[in-house]
Amino acid sequence: MVNAFRAGAVVAVMAAAIGWFMVLRRQTFAGHTLSVVGFPGASGATLLGVSAGLGYFAFCIGAALVIAVLPRSGQHRLSEETALTGALQAFLLACGYLFVALYKGFLNGVNALLFGSFLGITHGQVTLLLVVAVVALGGLAVIGRPLLFASIDPQVAAARRIPVRVLSVLFLVLLGAATAEAAQITGALLVFALLVLPAATAQAITARPAASLPLAVAIALITTWLGLLAAYYSPYPVGFYVSTFAFGTYCLVRLGRHLAGVRDRRTGGLLEVTG
Repeated sequence: MVNAFRAGAVVAVMAAAIGWFMVLRRQTFAGHTLSVVGFPGASGATLLGVSAGLGYFAFCIGAALVIAVLPRSGQHRLSEETALTGALQAFLLACGYLFVALYKGFLNGVNALLFGSFLGITHGQVTLLLVVAVVALGGLAVIGRPLLFASIDPQVAAARRIPVRVLSVLFLVLLGAATAEAAQITGALLVFALLVLPAATAQAITARPAASLPLAVAIALITTWLGLLAAYYSPYPVGFYVSTFAFGTYCLVRLGRHLAGVRDRRTGGLLEVTG
């Protein structure tokens, strides 16, 4: 459990920081595709007799590079990217089920690959996750300011000679690394929740980057640790609990914003009547 909490903390910080930019850049579909790609990566690595973690990183980062370098042109650039990303997702997901069918032994629980597991996390795995997180977050810190500019207004950023295309490629690689890392805790199918929900919740609370980014990290860290605690005392996978707590927090924040908006409209209407 100590290693599980350590690994969960590392994964939560990295996923929240990179997921914050993913939500800001409206690349959640690419993030979802990379999370699905983790499944064939892990199952293929198991089929070859190597570490599942190696498969996660190889497939997620490889798929991120494919998405980044695929040519796009014209006014339909966004729709082309979405179509290409969806085609890649469908193909690699089918490969994952093929790898499962080809494997003749015990696949260490397909449920663990899909929905996550905190059992058996070793000190070496925690160290590997920490090294990847430090490198990825260091890279994000280097490109953070121009990436923020390019994410908010890419046309103006390109006019000011900021390498928007290069930043997009670098960010997708970092997103692939974050997805591969988080999938080892939450599972391939539910990693998307840890990438998007804390970031979306934080951005719903405040639009200030200096406040919402640390808030997203805090939300991800709390929900991950709560998920680990809940999974320890129940027979259900940790990814379910992490996703449920993160989704519940997001729903509460959206409900609070809605109620605050209703109250403000009522207050404004009352002031107009009394005025």
